[in-house]
Amino acid sequence: FDVTPEEGKDRFQDFALPLPLLRGIHELGYQFCTPIQSAVLPLSLADYDVTGQAQTGTGKTAAFLITILTHCFENPLEHTVDPGCPRALVLAPTRELALQIEGDAKALGRYMEERTLAVVGGMDLQRQKDKLHAKPVDLLVATPGRLIDFINRRDVNLRHVEILVIDEADRMLDMGFVPDVRRIVYQTPPKRK
Repeated sequence: FDVTPEEGKDRFQDFALPLPLLRGIHELGYQFCTPIQSAVLPLSLADYDVTGQAQTGTGKTAAFLITILTHCFENPLEHTVDPGCPRALVLAPTRELALQIEGDAKALGRYMEERTLAVVGGMDLQRQKDKLHAKPVDLLVATPGRLIDFINRRDVNLRHVEILVIDEADRMLDMGFVPDVRRIVYQTPPKRK
């Protein structure tokens, strides 16, 4: 995965990313970080909380997914967690975006053991529950409404969430998700990224 350096550009290999993740990044054709990735990754990979704003298509999703996948890879669980207890949670305002994030995470992490699952409205709840409980999930991507359904039914427990991402927070505000997002955030531990 050796990329020739270019002036003023950060290479993914310049960060201490796990080799299986670098392999996934390389196979997706990514060589250099976008400006948002160059700004965010040094901080997020060092366990700082980050807020980022950039245009669509600039690599924000890859930035937070690389951070999540790296964290889970470098911090393996010492004990088995109960199914339905994700280590990382990404909230997205729409089903389409949540499914896209799930696909991106699976593509980036194709050579990693970390497991990603999306739970979204408009799709079979029981099938999603079965997948959630089949084996532990590292990254859960969810729409607020469906995640509240799972919380109310006690099918998901957010007490082990180590990283929380609220994607397109401005859109969630516009769509009236503030009470749901607030309730979800309160379900996660106070000590999280």
